[in-house]
Amino acid sequence: MGFTLIFKVRKCLKPFKPFIYQGSLAFYTLNTSLCKSLQLPLSARFLCTRHTNLTPGGRETDRGNSGQAGGQGGVESSSNGRREVALWDGVGNGSSKRTSPLKSVFAAGTAKRITQMLKRKAPRDWEQPFAEPKERPSRGEVKVQPPDRPLSVAGWRTLKESLGNSQRFDIQMMCALFKSGSELDIAKSLLSFVAMETGTLSYELLLRYLTMCVKGGHDAEVFDVYDIMQGSFPSLDTGASSLFIKSFSRTKRWREAIGILCEMKKVFTPSPRNYGDIIAAAMSNGDAATAWALYDELIENELSPHQGTWVALYKGARKTEEVEGKEAEAVSQSEHRERLLGILLHMRNNQIYPESELASGIKTWFESLTGQRWTGSWTTPTPKGVCNCCGSELESIQLTAEEYQQLKNRVMADIIEGRDVFKKTTPEELERFKTFVNRKPSFDVVVDGLNVANVNKDKSRQSETLLAVVLELVGQGLTVLVLGRKHMLQASRSWDRHNMKLIQQKAHCFFTENISEDDPFLLYATLHSGNHCRFVSRDLMRDHKACLPDEATRRLFFKWQRGHQLVLDSIIVAGRRVRFQSITSYDTIIQTSTDSWHIPYDDTEDRSTYEVPQRWLCLTAKH
Repeated sequence: MGFTLIFKVRKCLKPFKPFIYQGSLAFYTLNTSLCKSLQLPLSARFLCTRHTNLTPGGRETDRGNSGQAGGQGGVESSSNGRREVALWDGVGNGSSKRTSPLKSVFAAGTAKRITQMLKRKAPRDWEQPFAEPKERPSRGEVKVQPPDRPLSVAGWRTLKESLGNSQRFDIQMMCALFKSGSELDIAKSLLSFVAMETGTLSYELLLRYLTMCVKGGHDAEVFDVYDIMQGSFPSLDTGASSLFIKSFSRTKRWREAIGILCEMKKVFTPSPRNYGDIIAAAMSNGDAATAWALYDELIENELSPHQGTWVALYKGARKTEEVEGKEAEAVSQSEHRERLLGILLHMRNNQIYPESELASGIKTWFESLTGQRWTGSWTTPTPKGVCNCCGSELESIQLTAEEYQQLKNRVMADIIEGRDVFKKTTPEELERFKTFVNRKPSFDVVVDGLNVANVNKDKSRQSETLLAVVLELVGQGLTVLVLGRKHMLQASRSWDRHNMKLIQQKAHCFFTENISEDDPFLLYATLHSGNHCRFVSRDLMRDHKACLPDEATRRLFFKWQRGHQLVLDSIIVAGRRVRFQSITSYDTIIQTSTDSWHIPYDDTEDRSTYEVPQRWLCLTAKH
């Protein structure tokens, strides 16, 4: 039985193996028609073209080994250390024809599209073994079918008896009524039955009834439940308090929600949603002072506001300006504008992207400012980072010297030399690698050899795949370091001895122990070589980014990664140039100048946390 199940699972997963090895690059294999339409070799758009006569099968210059010891080898020192201007701008030389850039692995929606593609390529029944199990009732519970109309006490008693007189009949039935979207009158009749049978209503039953009332928008009923629970129980839990705040905030009794919030604060910190509900109520009722006071409290508690809270603040801006002067505590227009602009700076500093609704609210607010002529447009930047709408140049993706040194220090301390570093390597191996790197010239590109080799689903061609990538990079005049593991030097079906010999002739190589992890070595060599150095890997480095101590450093790492990581665009095929996905020249972050704002925003729900939006809101002021 167990063996059969394992066999079926393996059989089901078998079609997935190529894509597990290929990782995020599987999506990027361009179709034939697109390949034919490109006039330049795609690699020429992303790498230097001064050696365009070199191909993987062309001229090979043997630079010789610089002394191999312990599986390490490499080429003689090169003078090609500073070519970043031509290498990474994403534009090839020698042709005036424009080509479409290859979309980055960090582009919003990429992960979702990869998942969908994998499902399409897999057999139709692949999902069956992993399908979510149907919901089953807990032990002792009986699945109940709610009535379609209110019942009398006698009717409920008969129904309860037919279901075995379960002790939790009332809770199970209220849950069933909620899930089926039944009329509230049916739930009321259930409460009447329970009250007649037991003489009381339990906290859990009232809480579930409250949930049903809030979801259905029955605010008048919520007020009744509030009075009952306040008089029957000494305190309210977080669930009930949150529901009351949500409901009260939708009505004229919204100020009472502030009192409920204050009671919550005596026991625990309210959630951003709790604050957001009352802030939205205050703004819609023209009380900007209360809204901003609660917003400041939310930020002081180090909570992240929901986007709906920001929508309410921008949407309510004009309404509060209309009532200014009528209330002593009203916020002035100038102060209100500064606060709203401060929200944009907060999103910039925390790399937060507004969703479409918020972006529309920001656009409307700017265009409504009195005495100013702001115009908003939806746009996308050019590959060189120029706004297609106003022509402004966006901020560079490259780190400043100060940012680079700060990131380098933190990565060295927290990732390379962190507490768990020797789970990834040994002290001797780490020191040997540092000595190796210090004796070598500054690298232009560091290649994760095993990661690159696994791009090809044909495991008999791993060494051939790695060699093709190395020849492409070396053919561009770059100084290359290849990181691998010692098992790659042992002749096998995957690792051809001749190919590995050529790789060691063309590039500097360092082979770690088979149990060691490659990424810390890759990060060390790349950062040690300088801000011009890039690395080739499909690994998104999320685990290593998580090792960094604070959010600001993690954002800095992500910016550096997007500007330095080269990702193979597709499976490497014999006779074709090696292609890399584009590295954007601009930073995807909210940015401003004297008379403009450029705001990247989410126009899709498919963006993963390690992806960045592709659409922008351009706001310009006319003088």
